[in-house]
Amino acid sequence: MTAQEDRIADPWGARTPYAAGTAWPVRVDTRLAPGVDEDAVERWVPSASLLHSNGDAMDIAVREGRIVGVRGRPLDRVNRGRLGPKDLYGWQANASPDRLTRPLVRRGGRLVETDWDTAMGLVAERSAELLAERGPASIGFYTTGQLFLEETYTLAVLARAGIGTNHLDGNTRLCTATSAEALKETFGCDGQPGSYADVDHADTIALFGHNVAETQPVLWMRMLDRLEGADPPRLLCVDPRTTPVARRADVHLAPRPGTNLALLNALLHEIIRTGRVDRRWVDEHTVGFEELRTAVADCTPAWAAGVCDVPAADIAEAARLLGGARRLLSTVLQGFYQSHQATAASVQVNNLNLLLGMIGRPGAGMLQMNGQPTAQNTRECGANGDLPGFRNWENPEHVADLARVWNVDPETIPHWAPPTPAMQIFRYAEQGSLRMLWISGTNPAVSLPELARIRSILAQERLFTVVQDLFLTETAQLADVVLPAATWGEKTGTFTNADRTVHLSEQAVEPPGEARSDLDIFLDYARRMDFRDRTGGPLITWHDPRTAFAAWQRCSAGRPCDYTGLDYDRLRAEGGIPWPCGAGAPDGTERLYTQGISWAAPEVCETYGRDLVTGGSVGASAYRAMNPRGRAVLKAAEYLPPHEEPSADFPLRLTTGRTIYHFHTRTKTGRVPELNAAAPKMWVELSAADAAEHGLAEGELVEVTTPRGSARGTLRIAEMRRGTVFLPFHYGYWDTPEGHRPPDGEPGRAANETTVTDWDPVSKQPLFKTAAARVARAEPGTGTEGARR
Repeated sequence: MTAQEDRIADPWGARTPYAAGTAWPVRVDTRLAPGVDEDAVERWVPSASLLHSNGDAMDIAVREGRIVGVRGRPLDRVNRGRLGPKDLYGWQANASPDRLTRPLVRRGGRLVETDWDTAMGLVAERSAELLAERGPASIGFYTTGQLFLEETYTLAVLARAGIGTNHLDGNTRLCTATSAEALKETFGCDGQPGSYADVDHADTIALFGHNVAETQPVLWMRMLDRLEGADPPRLLCVDPRTTPVARRADVHLAPRPGTNLALLNALLHEIIRTGRVDRRWVDEHTVGFEELRTAVADCTPAWAAGVCDVPAADIAEAARLLGGARRLLSTVLQGFYQSHQATAASVQVNNLNLLLGMIGRPGAGMLQMNGQPTAQNTRECGANGDLPGFRNWENPEHVADLARVWNVDPETIPHWAPPTPAMQIFRYAEQGSLRMLWISGTNPAVSLPELARIRSILAQERLFTVVQDLFLTETAQLADVVLPAATWGEKTGTFTNADRTVHLSEQAVEPPGEARSDLDIFLDYARRMDFRDRTGGPLITWHDPRTAFAAWQRCSAGRPCDYTGLDYDRLRAEGGIPWPCGAGAPDGTERLYTQGISWAAPEVCETYGRDLVTGGSVGASAYRAMNPRGRAVLKAAEYLPPHEEPSADFPLRLTTGRTIYHFHTRTKTGRVPELNAAAPKMWVELSAADAAEHGLAEGELVEVTTPRGSARGTLRIAEMRRGTVFLPFHYGYWDTPEGHRPPDGEPGRAANETTVTDWDPVSKQPLFKTAAARVARAEPGTGTEGARR
């Protein structure tokens, strides 16, 4: 990237076209601080992106002990040297003057600075008191999809085997829980079947609720380069907004929010009706075809058109595009995961590829995408709704195997019920059975639904809240103890992206002040609590990132996510390598299921599955009877209307989403001058027809209201379906006078002031795209103050 290039105005940069089946050309993107050229860089330190899930490999430029820029790594399999806007500019957040540098504790209602011994002593003391008085279920942990693997695994061990609590989940519950559940429901196990390299080979790419242009810009660059090359793929986009992806699509379907399952059932109906099913592959590798065919028999395009408000002809055309593919790559993200019947709809995307035999070969596969850079680690390490190594909490042999790895009694590991999802953890805190909540690297006071309720939970005097973060976030301002954490570039560890590629991120500079790595914080807590294994030795035997990685390797050995063939030296030398990587796959694994379905048999599967409509557990006996030979499951589901529909008082459907310039609650990106200037304030999107109907003009300050609350932003008239209002979910209050909440009696600017407390019955993922809303003028205004278009 030259000094003249503005990657804010042009987020995806110049094209490097290439043809199907050829290698994606290299293009190295670089950005250095003003006045610094490459000759002035003292060291380049390997890392990868922390501000989205693509896993873009990069090197960190260091000069005089400071980060002064980044450059893409040209030979890495993920990005071939390219970086997106958040990669290129986001490193500046590390040096923000308001970084937390010393621990804080609450005294007399105020947070005051203290030393580490005092802060950690309070945390350990309260933990011990609660364990003695109320037991393990009184303590919960809510973590993030942004910690390194070594940190996430350590947290899982101390929570599950040290404390013995079932209450451990990640904010991956908000972004990628449905991805994991959809894969488990179909394949019996988590793990992306496809690879980013499938973009190089596909002749058809279908994106379901996946605005890849803004969520994974480098992956979109790869798709754009294919579109500009010889033999370009055809694109299908399913999204209620006319995103950059929709503008390039051959077919764009804009369904009514909350009706994704109805649309997918109609596409399946057409694939079956027109004889596009690869029956030989389906008969050899799947179960459930006849049940699926019966379930979608009446789901015609005409029926779906009435439900989804999409022309039946367009649905039929989309089915023809899919059915005519020779190499189909399907991707899914938040447009499905955060909407009504999330898991059921996402599973039907799997069904599409399976019916067509599009799996396990170049260009033919699926990516149930992630939203965060280490979301995959949260899942595989057991810091969400799973046991580590994709073990099945309902299978006693799996629990015993994990107990062997940890050298604890199986009864030590909670497995009498499924691990507690985030929304239930907060409910227990609200009810009072959970009395200590340790929040690391996430900001629920902005990111969870119905924020007035979340703030009231966190503000309870009986709840002892620990927050571990980089800044005094909205959540940290409500804590009893705040622990200053080191971040990317200031510590060493590994993280795994959405197509299973593992990268090493090395420490480039020292953290500010007294900030410590998350791993060091967890290890300190484990020592203070004196957690022991069943022979009286330390439960946690590792002491630094490298030894923590070795401990994880032992846990992953022989599991689907096998890391035993990886180590720091190899990752440093070779760059990203996709798991499984072990004795059977020493060079890593480009794509799964090339030789059939691997981990669905009853003895080895990660889950026995759930009913996609009710969320009820299938159970071991029923699963064994249904799938004795361990094939992929073609699981059907009936469409049901959303729980909250528009009404006379709330005539619109609210949906939320991202902008390319920010990540989550702007904790880091809002402190980066270029990114913040690109998207400085909350905005609201309506179609031109809806704006005219409400008498609203571009640039006016408008108020969006639902039965939970209101949010204000500048109106932007956008290309999107009628009857829908869109809010970006990034905007909270840390940079306002109030700090963590709206002004008294005033509407907020956070989208989640308005969203509903509801979740998918299978994945337990909150539904941010199903609320009924109304829009009204707040006050006249001119000009636009939202993100760049």
